[in-house]
Amino acid sequence: MTAPVRFPRFFVTSPAPCPYLPGRSERKVFTELKGAHSDALNDALGRIGFRRSQTVAYRPSCLDCSACVSVRVVADEFAPSQTQKRNARRNGDLVASLCRPWSTAEQFELLQRYLGARHPGGGMATMDEVDYADMVEHTPVTSYVIEYREPSTDGVTPGRLVGACLTDKQGDGLSMIYSFYEPELTARAGLGNYIILDHIRRASEMGLPYVYLGYWVEGSARMQYKVRYRPMERLGRSGWERISAEEQDRLISGAANARREVAPVPEGCGKDGVPGGQDQYRLV
Repeated sequence: MTAPVRFPRFFVTSPAPCPYLPGRSERKVFTELKGAHSDALNDALGRIGFRRSQTVAYRPSCLDCSACVSVRVVADEFAPSQTQKRNARRNGDLVASLCRPWSTAEQFELLQRYLGARHPGGGMATMDEVDYADMVEHTPVTSYVIEYREPSTDGVTPGRLVGACLTDKQGDGLSMIYSFYEPELTARAGLGNYIILDHIRRASEMGLPYVYLGYWVEGSARMQYKVRYRPMERLGRSGWERISAEEQDRLISGAANARREVAPVPEGCGKDGVPGGQDQYRLV
């Protein structure tokens, strides 16, 4: 006989400023991931819109707003646009390595440059090396850090690290927890998008149907890049549904016309729903 799986206990955070829509507040429901069944629990929760942050799985539970929508790319049906094809060619010489979830000083220095340029007002900007190590290493599930390096100049020494992504391997796909990259490399424009393209390729090769991109918020300029990957599914009240080609055309057009704003993120919040710390999940 096998021991029954303990049903998780769920908790709710206190309201905090919304990181996506001005003037609104956010609230999250969360549970702890621990023990031998953490992977199975993370898989099950991921299918109903939860995300992982260290040893916690969370999802929005706002009282008066449902703008945050979980989205995923259908990997084996992915049809790249001409822009995405050019991006893949431009960055195709990068050397990607699947690494165990172990933080390095090189990764942390890259993260600092990225946050300083792209998210200067967020709570993550105050992270030190210990905080970064906690983000990467405190994982109870199957996780990797995928590093992206320029080609070696001598064939021996690893090339310069220009991108990285903390990624969970779930039963039905890859979940991109947090990605960051060299922000000022004009010769390699679109590094963030290239990292997503590489995850779609990896998932397809691994026989995993989806790449989970986290939450998408219509009206939030810094979230619009997510709608550019076809085909895409979103989580609604009746479960996952395919976004129609016509609607995705409209959303992509809106994203292309929107001016990207680099606005300060409310204290304690990071991009893509990743918090700047675990204090909000502390049980008192």
